[in-house]
Amino acid sequence: MKTIKILSMVVSLSLLFACKPQQKADLTVGTISGPETELVKLASKQAKQQFGITVKIVEFTDYHLPNEALADGTLDMNIYQHLPFLKASIVAKHYPIEAVGKTFIYPMSIYSHRYKSIASLPQKANIAIPNDPSNSSRALLLLQQAGLIVCNNKEQLTVHDIISNPKHLNIKELDAAQLPRILMDVDAAVINTSFAIPAGLTPGKDSIYVESKDSPYANLIVVKKNNDKSLLITQFIHALHGQAVIEKANELFGVGGAIPAW
Repeated sequence: MKTIKILSMVVSLSLLFACKPQQKADLTVGTISGPETELVKLASKQAKQQFGITVKIVEFTDYHLPNEALADGTLDMNIYQHLPFLKASIVAKHYPIEAVGKTFIYPMSIYSHRYKSIASLPQKANIAIPNDPSNSSRALLLLQQAGLIVCNNKEQLTVHDIISNPKHLNIKELDAAQLPRILMDVDAAVINTSFAIPAGLTPGKDSIYVESKDSPYANLIVVKKNNDKSLLITQFIHALHGQAVIEKANELFGVGGAIPAW
């Protein structure tokens, strides 16, 4: 009988713990899968230690989904985009979202497995760039800064705004996440740091041209307007801007690969 009672207690305790609900997250944060997510994970740990905030991170591979999820209330915050992308998204979808802070500038770079410098790119070289509007514009601006093309003086550039192309470059727009994979098949590709690092490409070290440090393309902390979690969001931003996250960024991206923008 004693054995039966002990077994009954064990079963009862097991059922009690099995039925205990999991702690609900105070904040749900969306990121694009990649090294920046590691910074958000560290910031989440810091926020837990400093403020007792529980953070759930949702990773995406599609650039457009985190804003949609933020607008519909699935997320409380997303961390992955720069201002031109945010503006374009709001204009296109009328999302009630806004930036409340900055993270790092992750410089976009031009990479090539075939050539060692911008000057050595040949006539009619095949150049791959991202196909989403804001990153395509950013890539075209970078190609212009590298002296390869000249574009109209516009805030949002497209390939139709190229007014001078001395080398007759063949510029192909492809999905940003695919660019590291097709680098072997083109003469050069303009790749975001968030996709370059997981592919073993380091800005400055492996690139033939890198975006300048005064780039306006800082990544943003974006929330839904009129949300009721302003204090939690402020506390999380404080943790994200901490020295531990800065040091982790230098470790993940290399010095100069992630520049604090706040």
